[in-house]
Amino acid sequence: MSQQQDLLRDAMRRLNLTRDAFSERLGVRRRALDTWLLPSDSSESRAMPEMVGKFVAEILQREALDTGAGPVGTGQRPLAQRIAAEGKPQLLSVAQFDRGSLEDLFHVADVMQPIARRQKVTRILEGAVLGSLFFEASTRTRVSFGAAFCRLGGTVCDTTGFTFSSMAKGESIYDTSRVMSGYVDALVVRHPEQGSVAEFARATNIPVINAGDGPGEHPSQAILDLYTIQREFSRMGKLVDGTHVAMVGDLKYGRTVHSLIRLLALYRGLKFTLIAPPSLEMPAYLVELVARNGHVVEQTSSLAQGLRGADVVYATRVQKERFANGETLEGYTPEFQVCKALVDAACKPDTILMHPLPRDGRPGANDLSVDLNHDPRLAIFRQTDNGIPVRMAIFAVLMGVEQQVARSMRDASWRSPAHIGPDDADFDGLD
Repeated sequence: MSQQQDLLRDAMRRLNLTRDAFSERLGVRRRALDTWLLPSDSSESRAMPEMVGKFVAEILQREALDTGAGPVGTGQRPLAQRIAAEGKPQLLSVAQFDRGSLEDLFHVADVMQPIARRQKVTRILEGAVLGSLFFEASTRTRVSFGAAFCRLGGTVCDTTGFTFSSMAKGESIYDTSRVMSGYVDALVVRHPEQGSVAEFARATNIPVINAGDGPGEHPSQAILDLYTIQREFSRMGKLVDGTHVAMVGDLKYGRTVHSLIRLLALYRGLKFTLIAPPSLEMPAYLVELVARNGHVVEQTSSLAQGLRGADVVYATRVQKERFANGETLEGYTPEFQVCKALVDAACKPDTILMHPLPRDGRPGANDLSVDLNHDPRLAIFRQTDNGIPVRMAIFAVLMGVEQQVARSMRDASWRSPAHIGPDDADFDGLD
């Protein structure tokens, strides 16, 4: 029944409707809609009547015609062309997306969910090889991209750090990129220098994905973060439009917040509260960009004040590795730590707590506290789980197979745990 869930989620996103509003438009009870959206392995999941499915499709077709987009599924260029970087199927910046193309990518990610949840398998990229070049430390991003490619049926060749790369011998980015392109079918690159991944991309025509370029951008992280926000909001009956997002921590060097705030700016009527000491404030050009798009932006160094009323709290660790020579950390005191006592005092019962990870658990780091680990508002592990379907979607789109995935699926031959983490059962049936 994953197809009916994909259809319903896609419809709510395209129509910008909450579950309550969508069920009213369909003329059904909210409870019925909830059961149609439940995972197929849930005991309360129900099949959507065929007539309702046809009605939803008709609504989407009319909406597409009214907005001048043409019938759904026809008349549009492939998504890879719409988000291309200088005409190439490459993902270097979130600036390549508008709201429509972002929603289309989310639809592809929804299709990937049964594979990501280990219920289905596909070999759609069988024979394809991914080159994973990480010249900077990474666990989640590197493994997540590799796992996503493997779950599509491909294989991965990787290298980590400069020590084991010919770049340690003086090889240029151009030469490295061109040579690797002769070996692999796609590249995922992380590099400590801003703009460096774009250099890799200029030297090749194969797909290149920016997995982080110094303090610049981290587009796939921002995409999965927004995808997570939408999925969390969906079960709460909330929309991204009009939401209040508080960003906390190192907003100067944190590339995840740089990308995420640009994606969120594609929506309407948001309020951003940017919480950081003066030495780690969000770059002025990003604040100005968001304000020009009609959003409210407040900056404060008071965590307790900044969290009040927030629908989403996005915390980041201090990026000490990006500090310039002689630059010191000033003002990042224990008062900047998002902990359970503060969340209980300042946040709403349905506030979402997010973090791109890793959390810095060392004394004095003042990062997102582990005492929130059993708080259902903490979404960081659902956030990392969403990295797989989102990155699968990115690969499928850039390699032109997104329309073939659903037809290629078959049941997984092994059994995986119903709940990956010990606290996941708290959200059983809510997705």
